[in-house]
Amino acid sequence: MPELPEVETVVRGLRAGGLCGARIVAVELRWPRTFGPDPVAVRRVLTGATILAVGRRGKYIVLDLDGGRRVLLHLRMTGKLRFAAGDEPRGPHDHVRLALDDGRLLVFNDTRKFGRFALGTPASDPLADLGPEPLGPAFKLPDFARELSRRGRAIKPLLLDQRLVAGLGNIYVDESLWQAGVHPGRPASSLTADEARALHGAIRQILARAVRDRGTTLGSGQSNFYSVAGRRGRHADRLNVFRRDGEPCPRCGTTLARLVVAQRGTHICPACQRLNHD
Repeated sequence: MPELPEVETVVRGLRAGGLCGARIVAVELRWPRTFGPDPVAVRRVLTGATILAVGRRGKYIVLDLDGGRRVLLHLRMTGKLRFAAGDEPRGPHDHVRLALDDGRLLVFNDTRKFGRFALGTPASDPLADLGPEPLGPAFKLPDFARELSRRGRAIKPLLLDQRLVAGLGNIYVDESLWQAGVHPGRPASSLTADEARALHGAIRQILARAVRDRGTTLGSGQSNFYSVAGRRGRHADRLNVFRRDGEPCPRCGTTLARLVVAQRGTHICPACQRLNHD
């Protein structure tokens, strides 16, 4: 699933492609569930709307439209966006095509059909419950450490909970925990002040680096992450632990291992990240 760096890469690609200021003149919807429980309402809001701004909040792409309206897009597992010529034939997994006033199409392609568009309204706004942006000024160490000290939940699923920190997923949680030397199954409240500081710093450093690398593309299939321009993310070569089980730890040489934490495949160094904290 695209995480913060991948979604940020997509948002920057949409801006660079001139989406801000474009007007949507027609909406073609192939898979109604892509527009959530009320596809008619989403289509109505999009048709004829001018896109004033394109942003990101957590893993959501945020389209601010004229008239104070807002549409949110979550790419989920395999969602991708691209610009296309107006006469391009529809591909087998092109589930939404927005015709723009400059003659181009904005195409949403989604092999597994999990991606969703939704209306952002005061009564039902998925962004309202999100935690702070980890690369923004609101992600403060004292607040983060205090929240960890109050939680008995294992640290990995807690970090995946978007209400604590927005935008983290499996890749960057595993990488951050490895860099901080924290076992993903430890209760959050067991982390020392130094460990909380190390984890806070690791999250910021790793995400910033991944954004510079334009995200992570794993594998070569078309269902993997690609930017709006169709480029692969460059961060896979920088991964230290994620999907590197069986390889030596870059820090200590111990063989990296894969385990399951909270039903999620997880990658650790058994020597650097001990479950029983002394």
